[in-house]
Amino acid sequence: MTSATSPAPIPVAKVTRATVARQAPPATLVIFGGGGDLTKRLVVPALYNLVRAGRLADGFSIVGIGRGDADTQSWHHNLRQMIESLAAEGGGEFSSDGIDEEAWDWLARRMTFLTGDFTQPEVYGRLKTVLAEQAAKQVNGNVLFYLAVADKFFGPIIEHLGRAELVRQTAGAWRRVVIEKPFGHDLASARALNAQILGILNEDQIYRIDHFLGKETVQNILVLRFANGIFEPLWNRDHVSHVQITAAETVGVETRGRFYDGTGALRDMVPNHLFQLLAMIAMEPPISFNANDVRAKKTELFCAIHPISPEDAVRGQYGAGRVLGKPVRDYRHEPNVAPDSTTETYVALKLGIDNWRWARVPFYLRTGKYLAARTTEIAIHFRQAPYALFRETPVERLPRNILTLRIQPDEGLSVSFSAKRPGQDIEIDGVAMDFSYSDYFEPLTAVGYETLIYDCLIGDPMLFQRADTVEAAWCAVQPVLDAWAGRPPGDFPNYAAGSSGPDTAARLLAREGHTWLPIGAGPHRRRSR
Repeated sequence: MTSATSPAPIPVAKVTRATVARQAPPATLVIFGGGGDLTKRLVVPALYNLVRAGRLADGFSIVGIGRGDADTQSWHHNLRQMIESLAAEGGGEFSSDGIDEEAWDWLARRMTFLTGDFTQPEVYGRLKTVLAEQAAKQVNGNVLFYLAVADKFFGPIIEHLGRAELVRQTAGAWRRVVIEKPFGHDLASARALNAQILGILNEDQIYRIDHFLGKETVQNILVLRFANGIFEPLWNRDHVSHVQITAAETVGVETRGRFYDGTGALRDMVPNHLFQLLAMIAMEPPISFNANDVRAKKTELFCAIHPISPEDAVRGQYGAGRVLGKPVRDYRHEPNVAPDSTTETYVALKLGIDNWRWARVPFYLRTGKYLAARTTEIAIHFRQAPYALFRETPVERLPRNILTLRIQPDEGLSVSFSAKRPGQDIEIDGVAMDFSYSDYFEPLTAVGYETLIYDCLIGDPMLFQRADTVEAAWCAVQPVLDAWAGRPPGDFPNYAAGSSGPDTAARLLAREGHTWLPIGAGPHRRRSR
């Protein structure tokens, strides 16, 4: 007799970004807002992680620009303290067991700080001198300008850079500009900003950044869809009932009251973060991962979004309540918030996509502050199987088939489906299969900006938005902004902090027989016995 043996494992092809990654070319990174919170909490920690990964060349340097009385030495010190603080706190975007002294010293030696008002021409003359000195060390003179400042400064800074001839590209040297969100506050302002900066820069010099696209799990959506033959054939109106996209936060407005009270949840999250998730999940397959091919499909999708009707939009504002077991105050009593504010801290939308793949499939988006749990996820709800075969079984409705993609936290995905309960009778129950990144891959120390900064340095704009993409996104939500501007809410606050949001959000789905998945307790959670 021959003994039975297990079949040989099937070889798995590993095609990863690291396979083709290379060290970025020498360049100077100029950070406007060098002393700001974004620089300290995200940009510099990302650069530190890139140093540890060996992605920055010896010719790399940083110039920070900001107001106040800081100098290069105090800037080093403050950034070092922030890195240490973030590492000690844990649980945030940046995580580390301690400071890699060699990596930090490498980065600190390359830092220079310029004190000055970047709304004044004098600063740009001094910057020009510094960049000339750096170019002599780099050989090529590449410069990446990062606008880590309030959006009102985007246009003026680029105007100054243009007048000082600091964005003029020469043979063998590039000049690029990273622009943070929000890119405009509505369709008109986005168009105006695009017209202003495109009068000075070429489109290929502009990198409109959205840090959501730096998350590994967001980028993995493309791999999930297009590298697996079991999913894409079902990814259409014939098989999908509806889609839910959720970005729920357990934090309030915190110290951002001055900015947030003039912005609100819709402007802050929907045309950028949530629409980027929508694009990844709903765009048509590109012919390649070339930046132009991918960005063209995203723009095509946004242009196909039917302008959202005000009747398909819900807004809310949090009142007092308990979040994660702690009492919190209502939005109107937050610092720098008007006591009669009508700014929304929650928004839910229903939208439709007018193309062949998604016709008559509703997409539901929601985001809010001080909700029941922190989670960002996408749930693809598939159509029900015919019930006729099971009409004699003791079940009123077959369990739902849902593919849930967890973006953060607990990154992974799950599939829920029907199974027969053990026993002589046919009894059906819902079960789930779950994949968690942490079970298969080593955790990656990243804040989400590493990939994006690296891509700016190597000139890969795939994860950044074009001018027409930004304008198409604003065009979709503009009818809601217009309607809300002329019709202030009369029931704010209308949801308790720590809840799932206002009741009207549930009714938005109930009109078509759907319900939201519970926040933080999707189908990937195993049923307790």
